[in-house]
Amino acid sequence: MKHLHALVFFISLFVALPHDAFAHNKKASASSEKVIPRATAEEAVALVKKGVAYYKTHGRAKALAAFNDPKGEFVKGELYFFVYSANGDGIVLAHGQNPRMLGKNLIDMQDAHGTYIIRESTRIANSIAGQGWLEYMWPNSITKTLEPKKSYIERVGDIWIGCGVYTDLEGNSTPMLPK
Repeated sequence: MKHLHALVFFISLFVALPHDAFAHNKKASASSEKVIPRATAEEAVALVKKGVAYYKTHGRAKALAAFNDPKGEFVKGELYFFVYSANGDGIVLAHGQNPRMLGKNLIDMQDAHGTYIIRESTRIANSIAGQGWLEYMWPNSITKTLEPKKSYIERVGDIWIGCGVYTDLEGNSTPMLPK
């Protein structure tokens, strides 16, 4: 039953994505010689650190508005923020790729292997370090397939910011997205 809930969520995620979310993939298909560079773990960390600094400088309200802007400075290709309260309520505060996720309670969301993504991310954010990585399976909005993903999580104030990259089965960032 848990896996059925995860599958239903993944399907609803794809249905909820903006119509042009897959346009990037169509462009790559037009030429057999083009490949799309993939984001790296280092880029995900750098973007989260930039978001943390923005939050500290501009405050919670302005930061969440910026994090939710799909055309803003916190969405870079396949990198985007997902933001939750550190209190563990599981309510989406920001989602740079899909604004329809705002306000949804995803505390019980699991990946295909049963990992509670938001619960584990909140645990990482509330750890002594206040930051770390979580590995899980996630649907790639560009390839439309379920792929290994790892997300960097960092707490700032009363929220945590997550940003992930797709990986190979060993957890290494994959260098290129096939056309």
